[in-house]
Amino acid sequence: MFIFINRTSRRRRPALSSSSARHHLSSSAATTTSSSNLHDKCSFKLPLSLHKNPNPNPEKTSTTTKKAKPPYRPPSSLERDVEKPTSSDLPLDLRFSYTESDPAVRPIGLREAKYLPIGPNRQDRVRTGVCAPAVDPRLGSVDDGKEDPKLEEKRSKMRERILGEPLTSAERKALVDRCQRNRDNRQINLGRDGLTHNMLNDIHNHWKHSEAVRIECMGVPTVDMKRVCTQLEDKTFGKIINRQGGVLVLYRGRNYNPKQRPAIPLMLWKPHDPVYPRLIKTAIDGLSIEDTKEMRKKGLAAPPLTKLAKNGYYGSLVPMVQDAFLASDSVSWFG
Repeated sequence: MFIFINRTSRRRRPALSSSSARHHLSSSAATTTSSSNLHDKCSFKLPLSLHKNPNPNPEKTSTTTKKAKPPYRPPSSLERDVEKPTSSDLPLDLRFSYTESDPAVRPIGLREAKYLPIGPNRQDRVRTGVCAPAVDPRLGSVDDGKEDPKLEEKRSKMRERILGEPLTSAERKALVDRCQRNRDNRQINLGRDGLTHNMLNDIHNHWKHSEAVRIECMGVPTVDMKRVCTQLEDKTFGKIINRQGGVLVLYRGRNYNPKQRPAIPLMLWKPHDPVYPRLIKTAIDGLSIEDTKEMRKKGLAAPPLTKLAKNGYYGSLVPMVQDAFLASDSVSWFG
């Protein structure tokens, strides 16, 4: 008995390309549907990658474009349909800085128009070029450059009502300890512009979360810290309970209610300073021009007392100059 065995080759068939595979599957699917009922029984569906149109829902196309946003139009005072200007119940004249400007000194000129830096038609007060008084300037209340005395009386009564009973020593110590740097890192920086109008809003925002706020004074306003403390208590109706150098702790008061805080309109830009009379005169009173020049040369040759830094503390500068005048007629410093 003879058995014949044929040797078969095990070579791999060449792989089909993607296009040929797609054509092969589509043709096989067409033949199966035409020759047999296998497509209906097994419900075979081609994958999306093999379809001519990969979108299964041709009716819902993504060709819809979004509506274009209208171009930005800045607010203008010429528009009639704007909101009515609001009124602020602050019993004080609105100024950019309350510590670096003196209401008693009248300017001799203005560098810009009398625009209120709160925005067009956002406040019902009229700006006089220096401030926005609480009383209409057309009534003659600010002709002499001084504030209306009724406003100061109204502020003092409001401050007494908000502060309530004075703090005890234990309460004061607890508030000061709570505002230390190692326990609270929130503070307000008072720089070269002094106590600005927008800073009042920052102080009231801090008073929402805590009864006292830490204020650090730096730069030129620290020369007269007494004026800074007076203006802070007068404009915010608070009480300074601690002072260490240029660091202050401002207390809001027992009867303070954040929901009844005064409406403080924000200033959108810094107005230009008006033109004031010349501070440094050409000749000192009682001396001629030649004697004044000699005094200035002598002061430039004198050794400087100290160096003024940008954000330094100058609370001891005035006593230092007064002591230096006891030994010399001229004093100098550099910064």
